[in-house]
Amino acid sequence: MEPYRIKMVEPIPFPTPAERRQAFVRAGYNAFNLPADVVTIDLLSDSGTGATSSRQDAAAVLSDASYAGRSSWFAFRDAVRDLTGYPHILPVHQGRAAERILFSALLGPGKISISNTHFDTTRFNVAATGATALDLPCPESADMDSAYPFKGNIDLDTLATTLAGPDGPKVAFVLMTVTNNGGGGQPVSMANLRATRDLCHRNQVPLFLDAARFAENAWLVTQREPGYQHRTPKEVASLAFSMSDGCTASLKKDGITAEGAFIGLRDPKLARQCEIQLIGTEGHLTYGGLGGHDLARLAQGLREVVDPRYLRARADHTAHLARLVNDAGVAMVQPPGIHALYLNAARLLPHLPPSQFPGHALACQLYLEGGIRCSEVGSLYLGSIDDNFDLTIPAPFELVRLAIPRRVYTQSHLEYVAGVIAEIAKAPERVPGYRILDADPFLRPFTVVMAPLAV
Repeated sequence: MEPYRIKMVEPIPFPTPAERRQAFVRAGYNAFNLPADVVTIDLLSDSGTGATSSRQDAAAVLSDASYAGRSSWFAFRDAVRDLTGYPHILPVHQGRAAERILFSALLGPGKISISNTHFDTTRFNVAATGATALDLPCPESADMDSAYPFKGNIDLDTLATTLAGPDGPKVAFVLMTVTNNGGGGQPVSMANLRATRDLCHRNQVPLFLDAARFAENAWLVTQREPGYQHRTPKEVASLAFSMSDGCTASLKKDGITAEGAFIGLRDPKLARQCEIQLIGTEGHLTYGGLGGHDLARLAQGLREVVDPRYLRARADHTAHLARLVNDAGVAMVQPPGIHALYLNAARLLPHLPPSQFPGHALACQLYLEGGIRCSEVGSLYLGSIDDNFDLTIPAPFELVRLAIPRRVYTQSHLEYVAGVIAEIAKAPERVPGYRILDADPFLRPFTVVMAPLAV
């Protein structure tokens, strides 16, 4: 059972099917444009959507709002240092700001950032400097049905070849995303991370973590990797941080708050470069665009998120939904992660070619039939689109991400989600494809306007 009890509740909206369809037409069939008050179950993101605890809110009430040197900053700094061991901690308002600041100090035209998989906003921040983002997911990640436990790993052979080849001098850093959100929410093993560190050090290339879900990655390591079964999640997370030269971390995920992030660094010279950017664009070094209440909630949240009882309950929550979806005959990326499930839309909707965006089509159907908001990870997100908005190069997979907020929904809410998916699976041929009416070339899923095609 969940290791907490509920002390405050919020009504859930129940728009009618007609109201949902009208809202979706107004939103251009883009879930990001839907008002929250027409969404029944919101699985669009696990970022900034978790429920805070009574201890977090109590800390927020007692927080310090001084402009500089606030006590809440020192509590936050000490909590992050205790977890990560980094001597230089820079607070920022969210992960994208952390990426922008760090990348502006390290990247530029002709440079390369290598990752197991760059998330979409991470890729944008790399491109904004004129650099190139290169994804090197492990070969096992291509088989979505296999039970391989660490599909978030980086491809060590290709990484070694790249670092030793003609592009090696262009590589500014390697960024390991834990867990690998763009790769199906899959974890990275300590063995893979250690081997990546060794390759980076031999080639004098810094290794950074995108540590937004550091605690969930640590939990999966304790469950799946031999030799770590008797280690605590905090011990495993601290070991991961110790293998890197620094990190960016959105704490809107495993900080269990609505706002906040940090940059952690070992190199004092690089830290100084980032500090100047921080002061000029985010705020003073002791608040970084965050309120005292944000810093206080984060300091407490970082303690709560590595509690094994919390992590076990969260993992069991996701696993329960996965079992129900599998029982309905709907395939997903295996094995299930923690923060999200990734449904295989291409397999469920074989009548829709990639040019009709089956991932987006399934996400739309989940909203139209059940008021469930979620997102596509497929050709709309990763494919190449020409100036006429036609798909020219499809993505290697067509997925739908069901991102599960922390401590928000109960088991019966997830059973409702599974029931809607099961109903769609009974007659998937009635789900229409979609076409793009308008889209920005960057961050397409956030800006796209679409329309359904005739069935």
